[in-house]
Amino acid sequence: MCGIIGILSTRPIVDRDWLAQGREALRHRGPDDAGEWWSADGRVGLGHRRLAILDLSPAGHQPMLDERGELVVVYNGEIYNFRELRSELEGHGDRFRSQSDTEVLLAAYRKWGVKCLERLNGMFAFALYDQRKRRLFLARDRAGEKPLFYWLDRRELRFASELKA
Repeated sequence: MCGIIGILSTRPIVDRDWLAQGREALRHRGPDDAGEWWSADGRVGLGHRRLAILDLSPAGHQPMLDERGELVVVYNGEIYNFRELRSELEGHGDRFRSQSDTEVLLAAYRKWGVKCLERLNGMFAFALYDQRKRRLFLARDRAGEKPLFYWLDRRELRFASELKA
């Protein structure tokens, strides 16, 4: 179990304390590590609380960026078929720095876009921001096993693993 939180806004976020406080409200979901990332324009913020299971090393830290620095993800869950996907992606030339399914998720999105969901077998909720396209992709598993709550108005989208965040 991990915890994710984030915000997407039409204007730069001046008060960024909301993200850090919300992330810490999820501490019980991930006591092993915490991270925060903000886009250069200050309109997108992602936070994560980590429970390290698959890759216990710092290489599994989140928010995780791809090697090009274009994609960033916060992720909660487990992709059961990540080893098979990783082998397939390595066959296409992808290289991996960690043993985490999170990094496989980034590579799968880069290769297949939103259609990567069709290939994922598991329980998950994630937010993936494509800096080049300026697009946020929120998704969760088909059964909704991993929670993803959100709030939307004309100017902002906020989301988290739990309402209290």
